[in-house]
Amino acid sequence: MKNIGFIGLGIMGKPMAEHLIRGGYKLFLHSRSGVPEELINQGGKACSSPREIARNAEIIFLMLPDTPDVEKVLFGDNGVTDGLTGNSTKKIIVDMSSISPIETKKFAARINQLGCDYADAPVSGGDVGAKNATLTIMVGATESVFEKIKPLLSLMGQTITLVGANGAGQICKIANQIMVALTIEAAAEALLFASKAGADPTKVRQALLGGFASSRVLEVHGNRMIKHSFDPGFRIELQQKDLAIALACASDLGISLPNTAMTQSLYTACIAHGGAKWDNSAIIYILERLANHQITDIDPCHVLN
Repeated sequence: MKNIGFIGLGIMGKPMAEHLIRGGYKLFLHSRSGVPEELINQGGKACSSPREIARNAEIIFLMLPDTPDVEKVLFGDNGVTDGLTGNSTKKIIVDMSSISPIETKKFAARINQLGCDYADAPVSGGDVGAKNATLTIMVGATESVFEKIKPLLSLMGQTITLVGANGAGQICKIANQIMVALTIEAAAEALLFASKAGADPTKVRQALLGGFASSRVLEVHGNRMIKHSFDPGFRIELQQKDLAIALACASDLGISLPNTAMTQSLYTACIAHGGAKWDNSAIIYILERLANHQITDIDPCHVLN
């Protein structure tokens, strides 16, 4: 049984690591906020640095917020590469964060130069998918690396697809984030319109879930909007970051993503209102401010605080 490393144990990473422990693997764990006691009690071993993780584990998973975080963990002082240097074992780095595909290709090349393999394997499904091991996982790797890590990915996700070479997983994740963010915004507009026009948004949502407008976003995020329940499953600051990556890549490609740009600006406005840590469904909050209308009689400030 392989020794597994896992770096980044936040809202997503903690349940994902837990699934690997329950799958019978020995896990070496590191997180800048500390390793949760629950994981240690289940047999996980806390490590002081990414370097220590790399020394002990054959496959190392990363689940971090942004591109600079991944770069620091991989190549910074006491980083993963410090633990790979001089090691005869060909190890695999699996980055499950959502980061720049351009930088991902650079990271992969640097890891390959050290004689190790790299896979980008970002996920979709939020905290619910992480807890229930039903994540969608989009992989950029060689076929041989994919076959080696697929049994581990299967413990964390339900739909696992090899999209292409390094960087392809991140490209797929950007496409996913564009669709998710724009659908969240569309659901918010629809519920706001219905409420302002005099219909009960709860009943409107129920009706729409039975028709062609039905979606997982309307089911989960629509409910959060109506309840003004914005404890984060996926934080606005991360959604905004992903859309910024999408727009930067679109600029490099010479293409226009007008609705993506508009949606990102709404998330930026939410952050300006103190909403960086709110769930991404809280885009309804800024639309309500623009319309001077609340879709429910719940005090949003009370719920958000």
